Amino acid sequence: MTITIETLCLRLGGVTVADIEHWIDSAWLRPEGAPGDYRFHDIDVARARLIAELRADPGIGDDGMGVVLSLLDQLYDARRQMIRLRAVLDQPQAADLRTRLAGLLEQCVI
Repeated sequence: MTITIETLCLRLGGVTVADIEHWIDSAWLRPEGAPGDYRFHDIDVARARLIAELRADPGIGDDGMGVVLSLLDQLYDARRQMIRLRAVLDQPQAADLRTRLAGLLEQCVI
């Protein structure tokens, strides 16, 4: 299901179409469609809500928002990779792989 920019603004409350367009121009949001016909998915709504909260609560400005969102994207990507790795390691034929990975992890200094 997708929603329009106007519906997104209503769901967020206190966020204008101009705000959302600025976030799109800044590449903080990447909806489907073109200017005047953007379509937002649930993931876009969640990200827009996060942006609105970051701007309000800790007061992150435009200069810092790109950095914060990039770091969060990297964190979520690492989390997805760890979930995939765990799924592979949970397979019975992965016993040898688990042993080799454990050896590599013992050598890592954190």
